[in-house]
Amino acid sequence: MASVKNLKKDINYILGDIIEECYMWELLNPKADAKKSQAVVDEAISSYDGLLNKVNAKNIENKRAHYKSIQSDLESVASSLIVKVNKL
Repeated sequence: MASVKNLKKDINYILGDIIEECYMWELLNPKADAKKSQAVVDEAISSYDGLLNKVNAKNIENKRAHYKSIQSDLESVASSLIVKVNKL
């Protein structure tokens, strides 16, 4: 990880792309029920808020380990959300 700024950008771009994919699915499938895709969007937004709260946390002893754990959390959240999007 190069910087906290890049970590914040990664969180924003990755989760934003997942949300955008849900909206595209809704546009391409107008007759389908949008509740499942909205649930994925809501989960992505709550994950975004949680990850940014972790990034902005103060009083951290080992910053390198803390930010690496946030990066791994982002990867796991993103992969689980992508699986849910693919099941739509």
